[in-house]
Amino acid sequence: MNPAARPRCIALAGPTASGKSAASLALAGHWPVEIVSVDSALVYRGMDIGTAKPTLAERAQVPHHLIDVIEPTEAYGAAAFVRDATRLVDQIAARGRTAVLVGGTMLYFKALLVGLDDMPTADAAVREAIEARARAEGWPALHAELQRVDPVTAARLFPNDAQRIQRALEVHAVSGRPMSAWQSGRTHNPQSPLLPQHLMSLEPQDRAWLHGRIAERFDAMLDGGLIDEVRALRARGDLHPDLPSMRCVGYRQTWEALDRSDPPDPDTRADLRERGIAATRQLAKRQLTWLRSMPERRVVACDAPDALAQVLAIATDWLGPSTSTP
Repeated sequence: MNPAARPRCIALAGPTASGKSAASLALAGHWPVEIVSVDSALVYRGMDIGTAKPTLAERAQVPHHLIDVIEPTEAYGAAAFVRDATRLVDQIAARGRTAVLVGGTMLYFKALLVGLDDMPTADAAVREAIEARARAEGWPALHAELQRVDPVTAARLFPNDAQRIQRALEVHAVSGRPMSAWQSGRTHNPQSPLLPQHLMSLEPQDRAWLHGRIAERFDAMLDGGLIDEVRALRARGDLHPDLPSMRCVGYRQTWEALDRSDPPDPDTRADLRERGIAATRQLAKRQLTWLRSMPERRVVACDAPDALAQVLAIATDWLGPSTSTP
């Protein structure tokens, strides 16, 4: 294939623990690519263990982007991601390489595929009022309120999905319209750098296989120092559990465990493990639901023995024969 005919970017999506990082490194071993992270947690500095961030050795193999770009105190959303990812795709293409968009934050993929909703921007005062109510009443109570004002959005959210419940209530408070009404008016963004036919999805044939991987990975995080990492984040003094960064799966559960016992006693640690694995499984379920709504994706059975071979075969269709140039 003529290099000029190669797509400027391809996408590799999948639920957590499906093997996306290994697949992206395999691609880097065969074609001149650079990896653009599509992950709302990897952007935060100082959050390495609980995000399963690529190691320094892995990042040395191939350039990675949108990792360690902001502090956990800062906000980073879909609009910022689209801006940064679009710029990076252009820069990578100008270097004669192909951007591989890799991750599991489906809102970011959605923003690239169909454009952004023209919803109200964040309102700090409204958000703080919602967070104060959540601290006093609990997120399930606010989820119940969301069911009254926006039943469509509430139906797809778990009662403890703090970040999304907060945003939906904020949009309603600021605009007087439910978030679902804004989303129903979304229009396709023809300027998106990501074409649906270049979306590859890693999905398990056997959900139990993915659940086993999730449990193994969370155990590895606990053994690798997740509790110490969250303890250090708490000690900074400028973070609190209502920040989007501290709501990330694994971090929220660990923060709550440390509230109960520091260091966690055996019962607290066992509860942390159970709740962390359960939350990760819920996340994976949401990710798979979104992926299965995209009929144009090319599916790879990530639990198949030849999963990497499948990834490379699809990439060959898109990028041409392997150049063996990392």
